[in-house]
Amino acid sequence: MCPFNLNLCIQNEIKETQRTVGLKILLIEDEAKIAEFVIKGLSAAGYDVTHVDDGERGLSAVLAGSHDLVVLDVMLPKLNGFELLQQARVAGITTPVIILSAKVDLPDRLMGFEMGADDYLPKPFFVEELVARIKAVMQRKLPEQVQQISLSHLTLDVVSHKVQWFDVTAVLSQREFSLLAFLMRSPGHIFSRQQILKHVWEINFDPETNVVDVCVRRIKRKLERGSGGHISPIESVRGVGYRLRVED
Repeated sequence: MCPFNLNLCIQNEIKETQRTVGLKILLIEDEAKIAEFVIKGLSAAGYDVTHVDDGERGLSAVLAGSHDLVVLDVMLPKLNGFELLQQARVAGITTPVIILSAKVDLPDRLMGFEMGADDYLPKPFFVEELVARIKAVMQRKLPEQVQQISLSHLTLDVVSHKVQWFDVTAVLSQREFSLLAFLMRSPGHIFSRQQILKHVWEINFDPETNVVDVCVRRIKRKLERGSGGHISPIESVRGVGYRLRVED
């Protein structure tokens, strides 16, 4: 809570939302039960998780550069995690990496950091701690000041809360702004109402509430008014939730 400075509280909430929600995470883990556990926990926290189960495929996925963060096991078939990480760093990949491993001795942990890991979490672990470490790593990696979020014809101004959609410019409320910023972080990804409530309103899912739907309708009205026939970039996915659809 920020009882004495509401504007500061809002800005801090926006920055935290931009840094963490909807992150594209690559999980490289060969143990099926652990992978299932991690995927379930990270997905529930609002992350978009891709899973591969061996080092060679993991390295290819890392080199593709399409993920925001990598969660990496060490004891992998075909190519171990240390070698994978070293090759990725030599290739110039700067994507943050959190090692997740049962190798907990000090020499192993030091090796992980020497190879370029951003954090090292020993197994066994709580998924809540993994989520906390992901947030901490991304806070260190992403810029402190973000003035605008832009995607195709859609631009969101962090300071003024103004949004531009083609020729339309509108001012959003704090909740409208936070919701749109949340969806813009992962265009095309479908978020349930439960996920949106948790990460934008920071409340647990209430099946009786329609606050998400009301907020989306308000944004749509603001963006579609005078837009030359361009429908809102927020798309309703019946029975599931919402996603951002941006025209080329």
